Amino acid sequence: MSPIKDHPLRYRLANELHARPFPVLAAPGRAAYLAIKKDHDAAARDKDADLAHLVALLDRFGAPHPQPDANHYFGQIGRHQIKWESHTEFVTYTILGEGVAQRPFDASTFAVFPPDWLAAAPGSRLTSALIRIETAADDTGILDKVDAWFVPESLALSRVLDDDLVIAGDFRIDEAGHMRFAIFARPQTGERRIGRVVQRICEIETYKTMSMLGLARSQELAPRMAAVNGQLTGLVESMSAAERQPAEMLHELLSIAAELEHIVARSSFRFGATTAYETIVNQRIGVLREARFGGRQTFGEFMMRRYDPAMRTVKSTESRLQAMSDRAIRAGDLLRTRVDVERSAENQALLASMNRRADMQLRLQQTVEGLSVVAISYYAVNLVTYMLLPLAEAQHWPKAVVTAALTPLVLGAVWLMVRRIRRHLA
Repeated sequence: MSPIKDHPLRYRLANELHARPFPVLAAPGRAAYLAIKKDHDAAARDKDADLAHLVALLDRFGAPHPQPDANHYFGQIGRHQIKWESHTEFVTYTILGEGVAQRPFDASTFAVFPPDWLAAAPGSRLTSALIRIETAADDTGILDKVDAWFVPESLALSRVLDDDLVIAGDFRIDEAGHMRFAIFARPQTGERRIGRVVQRICEIETYKTMSMLGLARSQELAPRMAAVNGQLTGLVESMSAAERQPAEMLHELLSIAAELEHIVARSSFRFGATTAYETIVNQRIGVLREARFGGRQTFGEFMMRRYDPAMRTVKSTESRLQAMSDRAIRAGDLLRTRVDVERSAENQALLASMNRRADMQLRLQQTVEGLSVVAISYYAVNLVTYMLLPLAEAQHWPKAVVTAALTPLVLGAVWLMVRRIRRHLA
């Protein structure tokens, strides 16, 4: 018996779940993170250029190349490990190293990325971060360090994964242009768990930044949407004014609808992506299982206060844009209704005019028929008179008497004949 045939995508789909393993990192350790995004149409970018940029970095360290169509890579470059991932709109680089610098958040780890290589990137820096991982047997000294390293107003500090680790960050860009995050791991915390937390922090920062692009798009669209909304409101209000012609209003409505469709086409992808990125941010924070540390705000609370209002603004803009599109559709329906009503009135007036003309034609026809009866009767009386005149002279009847006697009879006969013909034709 031959084995069952596998689906062509079976292994590819199964391996996709294991394609992007979490990094393994011991404490003390450090990480440098970089996300690069093309400024415009990032989803349609040339991903071969991203892969070529990675290969250019690997060649400087003599590291092996990824597969030609790879969307992730993990390997060794010098004394560090590198993790590269290609996403829908951006690519990420994570540099992992052992030990920590004597000066906290020293950017020397980020120096693995050569300046000329950074300048040749096929896109712009979306975000970058320095992550410091220390060992902390207890909570002693953690508050003093984070208060010295971060801005207290923005500091987010929490215990995660059942107090195996403490994470901190203020989501501010430092003087070197990087975000800063600190991780304090208990001595018993495994390297894989530390690596997962590092990965989660990088994802939170990246997807938070990506979703904030939706806020920028909302702010960019706000003036245009306000102008279009004013035009649409004025058009709807003017529909009840008799002095404006439907053709004029229809032309204006088509212009407004076209503008709305243009806005929707330019923003639908960004708003949809923002919703997806926001969901990822909340999920990544949720899996950390945060608990409060020293009365400070957690990452989740920071997002609730600073990040969630921005996302609500994006949702409000998206809802408002949809509402405007619906209003334009309803305005079109109202305008069509008005045109139909006016056309119906014109048709009724036309029908009434046609009825009047038909009535006049009927009356004229009846008049003509009456006159035709008289004319036919006149000629018929003369003919009958000529036929009976010899007989009348033999009886000594005057012609006038004969004509007078024949006239009613002939007239009645002609009228009956015309009536019969009309009924037959009807």
